[in-house]
Amino acid sequence: MTTTVATSSTSTSLLSSAVNASQSAASVNAAANTAASSTTATDTSTSALSSLTSNFNTFLTLLTTQLKNQDPSSPMSSDTFTSELAQFASVEQQVDTNTNLKTLISLTQDGQQSTDMSLVGKTAVATTSELPLQNGSSSVSFNATTEEPIAIAVTDSNGNVVKTAELTSTVGTNTWTWNGTSDSGAQLSDGSYNIAVQTADTSGNTSDVPFTVTGTVTGVTRNGSSIYVNMGDSTIDMSDVNSFSDSSNSSTTSTSSTSSDSSSTSS
Repeated sequence: MTTTVATSSTSTSLLSSAVNASQSAASVNAAANTAASSTTATDTSTSALSSLTSNFNTFLTLLTTQLKNQDPSSPMSSDTFTSELAQFASVEQQVDTNTNLKTLISLTQDGQQSTDMSLVGKTAVATTSELPLQNGSSSVSFNATTEEPIAIAVTDSNGNVVKTAELTSTVGTNTWTWNGTSDSGAQLSDGSYNIAVQTADTSGNTSDVPFTVTGTVTGVTRNGSSIYVNMGDSTIDMSDVNSFSDSSNSSTTSTSSTSSDSSSTSS
């Protein structure tokens, strides 16, 4: 059975809300991707060790100068500078420990990234507003407890609206598949897009619909302590990925309803 949402002021408002949400997602995702590719992290352990070395050398210079010029009748207590030397040695050892620990953590992360590379080629399901268009196809899934109006809006990286859809959900899991064509019918190139899914109650109040996107893993990258999964041009934080499965098995996953690139759902 196919149900199409009738054009009304409510559906117009719902679609407009979805468009605004998708444009907002485009801005947030652009900032997140910039942060993910940033390599400006500072090495605090190295900086601390360098500062300590400088201060230690200065201390030795001052100590030597003081010993040369001290009053023979009132020499400086040996206990004083011995205590200071011991304190400097203790701090230097602590900084060295932190440096070695950082190296150990880095090696562990490198090993984890090598392990994660085995995920390349698998199908990933993630909770993210980034929509990877790969080989001219992408899909979004969401759950509904009742039949309700749904508006979907897709924007490019600049926040320009490229695709919109209005449909009625069915009870259970719904999947909306996009074939990469714009509202004008043009075939868009593969890349990373942004998506928002919204619904409206009987009073016309709009709200976000939680959803997941599905894509094929094409790479795994690391920046600092964070691991990112690449789905084509989309970069998804590993913490946002819900599951992985073999691509050969992904086609066997059943859903309650499936909708193609149109304003309808089918069961």
